[in-house]
Amino acid sequence: MTISDIAKMAGVSSAAVSRYLNGGPLSEQKREAIREVVEKTGYRPDAAAQTLRTGRVNQIGVIAPSISSQSVGQITAGIASELDQQNYLILLGNTELDEQRELGYLTAMQRNHVAGIILLGCYYSPQLARAFKACRVPLVVTGQRFPEVPCVYNDDRSAARELAQRMLACGHRRLAYIGGTEKDQAVGLARRQGVQDALNAAGLDGDKLPRLCCSAFTMEEGERCMNELLACCPDLDGVVCVTDTVALGAMRALRAAGRAIGTQVSLAGIGDSWVGGVVEPGLTTVRFYQKQVGVEAARMLLQMLEHPENGGPVRQTTLGYSVVDRGSIRIKEDA
Repeated sequence: MTISDIAKMAGVSSAAVSRYLNGGPLSEQKREAIREVVEKTGYRPDAAAQTLRTGRVNQIGVIAPSISSQSVGQITAGIASELDQQNYLILLGNTELDEQRELGYLTAMQRNHVAGIILLGCYYSPQLARAFKACRVPLVVTGQRFPEVPCVYNDDRSAARELAQRMLACGHRRLAYIGGTEKDQAVGLARRQGVQDALNAAGLDGDKLPRLCCSAFTMEEGERCMNELLACCPDLDGVVCVTDTVALGAMRALRAAGRAIGTQVSLAGIGDSWVGGVVEPGLTTVRFYQKQVGVEAARMLLQMLEHPENGGPVRQTTLGYSVVDRGSIRIKEDA
């Protein structure tokens, strides 16, 4: 299928089809005729040929920390849903949490002349900051709030604080936290700070919060950390976990120790994994709107591409969340 074929089917000239595909001026009658044919045939212009004709690069680089992550999949789906409407292709780079690979993709994608880059952020470093500053194409970061860079991110601190507040409201006072490395400002630092905020607001000392750091967000690490916490804090009665997967590992350790989840010990995760809805009791968690994160990031980038002359302050957007109550936070039997 070529532009000439589309033109014949729509009863217009090839030039009219070219103007339609490239956003040029066209009468409403011709535009509607071409649109009907394009939709009927599913025609998509060849990206390389279109670049040669217009000088516009129709590829967006997306750099992800781990393509096996549920949240990464949701964010990427949101990005794709927006970019596809504008006939952009995605060039995906998977870093596996390796900072040097992340920096390498930033450089390689610019050399391959992508129109812009969306980075699903993890760790902020001086080296990464320099790479951002030197970036020659529009750049948007998701999942983190990095200074002087357009960002779309979740309210991690408030989400963790609300989970801890619910435990405190149920009469639990000896809370603990299983987290990640604090190099990660959102998942590692902000969620731990949220739990401490809740303790401080309740008149408890948040600085004394018992906490352990997972080397990876796996069930095995959640189980290991939970066993260590039970050894040093046998009277704990509430645990907030950095992710649902970590919380499921903690749940396994609590059961092995004979601790009743939701009565003797409250437990919560973050991420709204489907598994949390099929275990018993169900895992109370936080649902972030990750697909919408991707949608907003793509829209932000497209706006930067369409209006490169616009200056002003760097735009940063925070998205909300909701708590999904499934029973693992419940009033104690003796409360």
